[in-house]
Amino acid sequence: MAEAILTATDLVKYYPIKGGVLRRKVGDVKAVDGVSFELLKGETLGIVGESGCGKSTLGRLLMRLEEPTSGSVVFDGVDMYAQKGRAMRKLRRDIQIVFQDPYTSLNPRKTVGDIVGEPFDIHPDVVPRKGRRKAVQDLLDLVGLNPEHINRYPHQFSGGQRQRIGIARGIALNPKVLICDEPVSALDVSVQAQVVNLMEKLQDELGLSYIFIAHDLSVVRHISDRVGVMYLGKMAELGEEDDIYGRPTHPYTQALLSAVPVPDPTLRDKKEQIVLKGDVPSPANPPSGCRFHTRCWKAQDKCKTDIPLLELRPDGAGEHLSACHFAQPREIIETIDVSDLADGDLDTGRRDTASLEPVGDGPADS
Repeated sequence: MAEAILTATDLVKYYPIKGGVLRRKVGDVKAVDGVSFELLKGETLGIVGESGCGKSTLGRLLMRLEEPTSGSVVFDGVDMYAQKGRAMRKLRRDIQIVFQDPYTSLNPRKTVGDIVGEPFDIHPDVVPRKGRRKAVQDLLDLVGLNPEHINRYPHQFSGGQRQRIGIARGIALNPKVLICDEPVSALDVSVQAQVVNLMEKLQDELGLSYIFIAHDLSVVRHISDRVGVMYLGKMAELGEEDDIYGRPTHPYTQALLSAVPVPDPTLRDKKEQIVLKGDVPSPANPPSGCRFHTRCWKAQDKCKTDIPLLELRPDGAGEHLSACHFAQPREIIETIDVSDLADGDLDTGRRDTASLEPVGDGPADS
């Protein structure tokens, strides 16, 4: 087993709701409510879930861009929330973030050289001043951009190229952990594949650990070693990529996977889609007990009163973490990817076409 580089324990983040003439607190938005997990060295942990489930807030808590209501994060053996001043600034070198929108996350008034080199201004001891231009050019080359474009502005690049600039800025200080907050959701599908391939290449070369937050289940499966599924501020299921996608035990995960389109027309009638009833409850007033019970077809009286623990539960081939009183594995229809098979081999092997095939690592995403 690899050593854990980051450990989150019972992370909670509530945002106060204020009302009335005196703007007194009348409630809380429970964005993240008791999330725990480990990130191992060199692995990618994917975080998926519906909009508003707390994924991005969790990422900001791990960066300490938000202060938690309670809970702790131990990063490389150090309690992150206990650090102050110079110690916290030093710790920030080792955990960086790539934001979702590759345009609004870049200052339009600064050149690419200034944007990528800004971490060196904040941490001047990393690279000598005279060597910063060369260091920035090396970073641009590393992410597949032309080093000669160091004096261009963000609007002169395509969406995929701008995201590469954001990645270059994220790895400038040679961090140990990179938090990727939906880094490819704003890009075209072909460019998504190029950026994901680039991130896998950088992980191998630099020894990075990723927390990859995304909506797209196929992208998460392609890049992740383990996957966590969030619902309404809590972790519903957590396990190896094959366990989550092949043998999901939580009803919410099963519903998510059943909604993924099947590209093979011969299997479409065999796949049963689970249609959830009702809307996602408000995080300001979440249901008692299991938060999914208002939409779950398995819900019983116990689900309305008892909060299910995230613990190991049988999945048909072993066991993985699931927060459901009535966790039970469900078979997922897998389809054949014929893109790299000869005509005579079409009946051999079955693997999920949700995996992205490499599109290339070309420097230009036009």
